[in-house]
Amino acid sequence: MPNDPCDSAGPAPRPEAPPCRVTVRRQGPILLDGPVEVELEDGTTVSSDRFRVALCTCHRSRRYPWCDTSHRRRAPGPSGGPVGGRDRTVPDAPG
Repeated sequence: MPNDPCDSAGPAPRPEAPPCRVTVRRQGPILLDGPVEVELEDGTTVSSDRFRVALCTCHRSRRYPWCDTSHRRRAPGPSGGPVGGRDRTVPDAPG
């Protein structure tokens, strides 16, 4: 558990550093207050110095681990298929 006394065995948090805020969305990316450094499965690290960072949780992003809003292209239904039996494609923004 995050607040268990056994967690206090590690290094004490620095009092001058505010805690990192993580925002979890049900069907979307994980939002982090930046800057951040992310360690990938293969051990490599990527970093971003932006004030807010979106991490992909659907693995559809072409810029993984960063979210590129690919999760909006097709919303899976409860059975894993498209919602309502049809593809819920979001049209591309004009540009």
